[in-house]
Amino acid sequence: MSLRLGDTAPDFTQDSTEGSIDFHQWAGDSWVVLFSHPADFTPVCTTELGEVSRLKPEFDKRNVKAIGLSVDPLEDHKAWAGDIQETQGSSLNFPLLADHDRKVSDLYDMVHPNADSTLTVRSVFIIDPNKKIRLTITYPASTGRNFTEILRVIDSLQLTDGYKVATPVNWTDGDDCIIVPSVSNDQAKELFPQGWDEKKSYLRMVKQPNKT
Repeated sequence: MSLRLGDTAPDFTQDSTEGSIDFHQWAGDSWVVLFSHPADFTPVCTTELGEVSRLKPEFDKRNVKAIGLSVDPLEDHKAWAGDIQETQGSSLNFPLLADHDRKVSDLYDMVHPNADSTLTVRSVFIIDPNKKIRLTITYPASTGRNFTEILRVIDSLQLTDGYKVATPVNWTDGDDCIIVPSVSNDQAKELFPQGWDEKKSYLRMVKQPNKT
């Protein structure tokens, strides 16, 4: 099953390190970052899980819940959590799905046979409170994810959902934004009374609306 942006994130029930997860109910009205790992006790994944645990305050202030997945059994997850604490200095503080039957992996197309016939690739899904998929990224097994970038995308999505702006290349929270082309100059005067810098008729830079 190939999932695309704007699709409803499939619901599921699966065991995790925090008990059985009914996904849509668990997500509630939060944003969700769902990300998969090739296997337990692997070095890159260990660093990733430690980093997501460390970043929990950043996710919390954005109303985001993180949830990981590996195809290994729950007993291995619990043992792995000790290694994460020991080597990364952060205790696992979000659920890690035990997808031993590959139910969730198959729903979200996380197993790519040309990469590995049994293990999940490093998939990332950002899902909004309406359960719509807003971002997908697939990393190779050898490359650890950049969770600073994932937070940056969440900042952009939450900003652009609330205002008639888009975010330019390399944007980070607080930088200038772009007034979307569908907004006329007359409309822009009402929406952005502080004015804007018109580089071209289609490229109008404005201070970030929720920072002014």
